[in-house]
Amino acid sequence: MGLLCTSSIREAAICGPPAEMSAAGTSRDRSEAASGIAFVGPYLVVFLVLLVYPLFSGVWLSLHKADLFGGSEYIGGENYTRLLRDEVFRQAVWNTVYFVLLTVPALTVIGLALALALNNASRWSTLLRGLFFSSSVLSVTIVTLIWRMVLVPDGGLISNALGALGLSPVPFLSDAKLAMPAVAITTIWWCIGLPMMLFLAALQQVPRELYEAAALDNAGRWRTLFHITLPSIRRTALVVVVIEIILQFQLFGQAQIMTLGGPNNASLPIVLFIYQIGFQRWDIGYAAAASEILFAIILVAAMTQFLASRERRT
Repeated sequence: MGLLCTSSIREAAICGPPAEMSAAGTSRDRSEAASGIAFVGPYLVVFLVLLVYPLFSGVWLSLHKADLFGGSEYIGGENYTRLLRDEVFRQAVWNTVYFVLLTVPALTVIGLALALALNNASRWSTLLRGLFFSSSVLSVTIVTLIWRMVLVPDGGLISNALGALGLSPVPFLSDAKLAMPAVAITTIWWCIGLPMMLFLAALQQVPRELYEAAALDNAGRWRTLFHITLPSIRRTALVVVVIEIILQFQLFGQAQIMTLGGPNNASLPIVLFIYQIGFQRWDIGYAAAASEILFAIILVAAMTQFLASRERRT
C-alpha cells in the first residue's frame, strides 16, 4: 500500500500541476494582459489619431491639388516637382538651415557654459538660474516685441545707444544680411533656459568621487573638464543638440512678427513659407508637400547627428 502511494505521488510530480492550477495561471495572464491593454490603449488611440493619421494624411494630401474649400485633384508628385523649381522655397530652405547653424551650436555652448558656472549651491547661482530660465516661459509674441524695441533703427535701444556715441543706427531688421542673425539672437535669448537646465541636471549626476580622484592627482580645471565632466555628460549633450535641431527647424513666430520673412525673403523660413502658401494662397496640397520635405529634413538632420555621435562613442 505504501509503495502504491509513493508511486502515485511520483506520477503526480512528473505529470505536473493539476489542470485547475494551469487554468488559474492562464486566467491570471489574461487578466494582466487586459489591464496592460487598458493602460496603453488610451495612449495608442491618441498616438494613432494625432500623430500617425495626420502623417499619412499629409503625405496623401501632398499628392493632390487641393484648396481650403474642399476641391481636390490627384496629381501625383507634381507638387514636389514644383517645389524643387521654386526659388522662394529653395531660399526658405537655405534660410532655415542657416538659422539652425546660427542657433544650435550657440545654444549648446552657451547653455553648457551657464550650467558649469551655476553648478553650485550658492544663493546667487539659484537666483541666476531662475533669471536665465525665466525668458523661456515667455510667449513668442512678448519676446519678439521686446527685441523689436531693441533692434528697430527708429528709437530702438541699440540705435539710441549708437546715436549717443555719434554713430548712425543699424537697420538690423531691414538689412538682408542682418535680418536672420537678428532673429537668431532673439531666439538664443529666448531658448537658452532649456539647454542650461538639461546640462545642470546632467552635471549634478556626475559622481563626486571622480572629482576627488582628479584633485588627488593634481588635475587642473581644464583637464578635469575635458577628461571627466564632458565625457560624463556627452549623452545629455546629444539630447540637447537633437532637441534644438528639431525645435529650430520649426522657426515661425519670430520671423513672422519681426520681419515677415523679409527683406526680399532673406529671413523667410520653411514654416512661414508653408503658412503663406496654405493659409494665404489656399494651396493646401502644395503646402502639404513642403511640410513633408521639412519633416524629412528634420529627420535626416537629427538622425545624422545621432549616428555621428554614436560612432564617436564606439
